[in-house]
Amino acid sequence: MTLSDKQHDIHPGSPPADIRIMGNLMIPDERVLDVLNSSKLVENLRDFEISVLAGIITLKYFEANECFTELEDEALKDALMILVEGKVEVSAMVNSEPLSLMLESPGDFARIISFVGGDDMNIRAQLKIRKNSAVLLLRRSKLETLLNSHPSIVYSVMRNLVRYVHGVARRKSIERDEMRNYFFHMHGRY
Repeated sequence: MTLSDKQHDIHPGSPPADIRIMGNLMIPDERVLDVLNSSKLVENLRDFEISVLAGIITLKYFEANECFTELEDEALKDALMILVEGKVEVSAMVNSEPLSLMLESPGDFARIISFVGGDDMNIRAQLKIRKNSAVLLLRRSKLETLLNSHPSIVYSVMRNLVRYVHGVARRKSIERDEMRNYFFHMHGRY
């Protein structure tokens, strides 16, 4: 279920609440902005730039035990996924290489390859929703609408994604080296 507008009880004369509701998840808009602000995506962006970026991001809810491929959901086609709450497992085949990722902490990213131009790559992804989850989706096509009006936002977002991916690659390299040392008893540490 995608909520593009706020869901709230309508009473004549009363202002709408800034809360998005799905099942047992109640996500205040403030929580969404907190997750966005704490994510690596908006590092070095000013407040008004974050507001502009937040204006093109959508909030999507998934129910526990849902399982689907990205091709089944048009909203995921070229979208970067940022976890707000819940637990999502992403399994993918990227050019015949398996990749698995678990989103558990608010601000975790998924679908970076598809977002930055995965159309040229052979990617088949599947999402398994482990707990009721809320995610932010930033579609590449929407970010590209800011190229003329706010190029610094686009530049910063892409730079931050490169930094994020580099950090993940560095951590995985360290983990691989530690496992190699463990299995082959190298360097006398094990």
